[in-house]
Amino acid sequence: MSLVHQGVLRDAFAEASHFRSELYACLTARGDALFELCDALLCTDGPVRTLVDLALAPEHRRGHGALYGGLNQGRIDVARLRRALAEVPLPRAADGRLVLAVDVSPWLRPDADTCADRSFCHTFGRGEGKHQMVPGWPYSIVAALETGRTSWTAVLDAVRLEPGADVAAVTTVQIREVIERLVAAGQWQEGDPEVLVVLDAGYDAPRIAHLLEGLPVQILGRLRSDRVMRRPTPPRSGLRGRPPKHGGEFVFGDPDTWGTEQAVTTTDTRLYGKATAQAWDRLHPRLTRRAAWLDHDGPLPIIEGTVVRLVVEKLPSGGVNKPVWLWWSKTGATSDDVDRCWRSFLRRFDVEHTFRLFKQTLGWTKPRLRSSEAADRWTWLVIAAYAQLRLARPLATDLRRPWEKPAPPDKLTPARVRRGFRNLRAKTGSPTRAPKPSRPGPGRPPGSKNRHPATRHEVGRVLATGEAYSRPAHHKKGTKPRRSA
Repeated sequence: MSLVHQGVLRDAFAEASHFRSELYACLTARGDALFELCDALLCTDGPVRTLVDLALAPEHRRGHGALYGGLNQGRIDVARLRRALAEVPLPRAADGRLVLAVDVSPWLRPDADTCADRSFCHTFGRGEGKHQMVPGWPYSIVAALETGRTSWTAVLDAVRLEPGADVAAVTTVQIREVIERLVAAGQWQEGDPEVLVVLDAGYDAPRIAHLLEGLPVQILGRLRSDRVMRRPTPPRSGLRGRPPKHGGEFVFGDPDTWGTEQAVTTTDTRLYGKATAQAWDRLHPRLTRRAAWLDHDGPLPIIEGTVVRLVVEKLPSGGVNKPVWLWWSKTGATSDDVDRCWRSFLRRFDVEHTFRLFKQTLGWTKPRLRSSEAADRWTWLVIAAYAQLRLARPLATDLRRPWEKPAPPDKLTPARVRRGFRNLRAKTGSPTRAPKPSRPGPGRPPGSKNRHPATRHEVGRVLATGEAYSRPAHHKKGTKPRRSA
């Protein structure tokens, strides 16, 4: 082993040990139970099915009562944990730029009428394989993306969307706070390339770009294929009448309105064949005083950007390769900018691998917790566990199954790094104290009735306008849902 490699391993071990110490300091109440629960989550073999299985792990030296007590009555200094996540080494693009992805992943609780703060979550492919709205807890997650083919991301923040929340406003505040923490941690300095934030079609990219004006960020969002944009204001030809505010229409579905592109690139890819990207400069949506802009003070802004149309030769799944429309918050795009935009958007789907790992391997949505605050604590424990897996990448040994192909140390998946984390934990140690012997409480006497039934809660909905939508929880068969204004 070379001296350089030894130095890399030494630095990685020191970084992982420091983060574990910082995580323990963030657990301000019932910290020992929460920290050992996080270690059990990292060291358990196979996917997590139930919380009780984690209580049986050797790393969790306390009973299952302490496990649930930590989730229900524990406290986590989330602000300090967010700062700790922003201070760890983060992946960057080839030009040293930070690329962040924002997406919403639901924790579905369709039958939990006693759970508060549930909202209707948009799902696809559940049951009948179509778009559905299912009650649950939606979480907005921000993650830093890597370059190249990988299943790794660096999760930086998570916010539970409450019923009646304005998605664009919540996302804007979340991105702003993440950028401020990255600047305070030295991850971005004056003169560095601006941070690129990638959004999917469910976000209003021009509005978010307008709300984040003044920050060193660029917004890249996907647009629907039926959108209509406007060109810049043409020169005024006369002195009569009010001057025009918008130029001609740019209809995505009508090629006759496109005109000449400002930049065109063609790239040969391994999975998609030939990828062609066209860019049109200085296009903006025509805003009206409704929905999110209903209470806007002053004249409506003109939010100009660059529209990119991406067409690929084929799809790996064999489906119909429809064009993808993107909107970039900057103007004057060059060929390099266009290539960076569509490549970064394709990298956005790496966050789906993180969501799948959270749910299928780490058991993020497996616990049947009643309190939304307990769900938030469990969510942050899962994020902290994943951060430790990412820091342990250079230190992990590949404990592969006989049927799995060998992989170099820098190509291990998060699930394979998790297999060897128990050996790493033995070297770093645990800051928790030894458990004290105790006996469980008597509980409710057998056969007695529950005289304190749990309260049923309504299910709300998250809208772009911030206008609440709710229905009463149904407890009797045959009742129909009602809408309340």
